[in-house]
Amino acid sequence: MCHQTVSLVARYLEEQGMPTVVWSNARDITEQAFTPRTLFTNYPLGNPVGKPGDLSDQRAGLVAGLQLLESVAQAGTVVDSGRVWSDSRKWMRLIFTEEQPFLRPQAEAKRLADIGKAP
Repeated sequence: MCHQTVSLVARYLEEQGMPTVVWSNARDITEQAFTPRTLFTNYPLGNPVGKPGDLSDQRAGLVAGLQLLESVAQAGTVVDSGRVWSDSRKWMRLIFTEEQPFLRPQAEAKRLADIGKAP
């Protein structure tokens, strides 16, 4: 879902008294939208909680985000998770290219199959 939309929904829910956390891969967008609480993780878009298939990483992302509900009181706070996608930053140059090294073969096969099913 769009980072800006999620951020605006989070602000509305907070105004109604419901605490929120936004898990984000797009720090600039969530900062501009002034989300109540954001956990930023510098991973490829679509992976705000953790790496696909890596339950330990996903759990760490989920727990870190939920902890913001207790530790962050000031609206607009963005916390960097400090988690690293890989030792190399090469993936940042390859996003949205044919090489996309972060896609596992199974995920890529499913993506291609889904494209074939699209109306």
